[in-house]
Amino acid sequence: MTHSQPSPPAPAADAPFDVFVIGGGVNGCGIARDAAGRGYKVHLAEMNDLASGTSSKATKLIHGGLRYLEYYEFRLVREALMEREILWRNSPHLIRPLRFVLPYFKGLRPAWMLRLGLFLYDHIGGRKKLPATRTLNLRSDEAGKPLKPIFDKAFEYSDCWVNDARFVALNARDAADRGATIRTRCKVISARQENGLWRIRLRDERSGAENEVTARLIINAAGPWVDKVMEGVLSHNEPNQVRLVQGSHIVVPKMFEHDRCYIFQNPDGRIIFAIPYEDEFTLIGTTDQDYKDDPAKVAITPEETDYLCKAASEYFIKPVTPADVVWTYSGVRPLYDDKASAAQAATRDYVIKEERIGSSPLLNIFGGKITTYRRLSEHMLQHVEKILGARSGPWTEDAPLPGGDMPGADLEAFIRKLTADKPFLSPALARRLAKAYGTRAMRFLDKANSLADLGRDFGMGLSASEIDYLVQEEWAVTSEDILWRRSKLGLHLPAEVAGEIDAYLASKHVAVAGA
Repeated sequence: MTHSQPSPPAPAADAPFDVFVIGGGVNGCGIARDAAGRGYKVHLAEMNDLASGTSSKATKLIHGGLRYLEYYEFRLVREALMEREILWRNSPHLIRPLRFVLPYFKGLRPAWMLRLGLFLYDHIGGRKKLPATRTLNLRSDEAGKPLKPIFDKAFEYSDCWVNDARFVALNARDAADRGATIRTRCKVISARQENGLWRIRLRDERSGAENEVTARLIINAAGPWVDKVMEGVLSHNEPNQVRLVQGSHIVVPKMFEHDRCYIFQNPDGRIIFAIPYEDEFTLIGTTDQDYKDDPAKVAITPEETDYLCKAASEYFIKPVTPADVVWTYSGVRPLYDDKASAAQAATRDYVIKEERIGSSPLLNIFGGKITTYRRLSEHMLQHVEKILGARSGPWTEDAPLPGGDMPGADLEAFIRKLTADKPFLSPALARRLAKAYGTRAMRFLDKANSLADLGRDFGMGLSASEIDYLVQEEWAVTSEDILWRRSKLGLHLPAEVAGEIDAYLASKHVAVAGA
């Protein structure tokens, strides 16, 4: 695969795809992966970069959703809890277990309710490797040190953290490895029904070139844009079925030294998390408020920043102020509109709607979360099989994501082996590469015997070889793709590095391969 390989040519109109997926978030990429692995001919189009919308803007948790129990979402919580250890086993480089500390405060949720919720959380989801809930004495436990002395008791339970944007990119990589066509910066302009097929017009957002493909079935996995795709692309004017809820996060310098997380209750009934982030920082979020504008324009508001700072400062001894914030991000969750009165009460469950325009089938997906993406994909494939006929059956439960095929799913053992095989890597760099790429790190490290063999270092060990790999194998096009989605090195590197990377990309990579 050469650096100058162009975007993949569209197949001839007389060679229709089985499944055409609109949207390169976690749901779209997960569906494309599952479908391609079953033998369907798949095309996915994403108008921006992979995971550039909601999928990289959440709290980055693989979790059952403890608070969803309050809304009686038992099926959703059980399915999500069952998925935690499956996803961790298949992505040990991208997913890690976490312990969450929930301080008890009299006057908020009563202790019996917390104990009952955590008992259910421990037992309804088939937990095997993750440790169970325990009670902490915050007077003696290290987790109490950063907290105000009024908190003397807490409950500690298990969930997992995920490198979300990489998780999406590696689902796309696996789909492509199984034969799917993945096109980023590729916008669906229109789709019309003709002779039982969809005729889909696409525009390359970099070159402006347009082409058409045909497909037997369209899956609309456009996330916050799902209604806009129905109206603008498919000319199908249904009442709005998606409820857009804005969630924002702030990143501040590290608030505590240990590796556990906090889940804080607020008097308004909402909760926020404080999570160790990128070694040097603490991630605090999220907010929940309805959003009415263009999802592409979403940004944190001063009120949200104040809310998160105030909520965290209720618990931490050291106050969190807006001046401490080093980075923020905001996303729009495309929830199914169940007419709930409060944004935080709207269902987080996913809804698949099957319909036909003329004689051509259309499947729309509303809602969902990263934890349940694999099960959502399997449910979507049940619809696909009903419409197109079955090929092979479900397969993803025991299939590692690219790079996750390490013995025993043991990341620490893999890091030790990588450090021994490539002694020129510093311990920090070996760990970063192992956690980002898993076994696929050897694709650009294999022939290297020194750091110099990896080419120019743009900082933090981000080498020309690593950038070349991200362009060739993971659809990276810009410095933003590389610094903020394929990695979070943008938090660590000077701002001018982005320009240096863009100049390098322009000089070396005429166009992007990757499909």
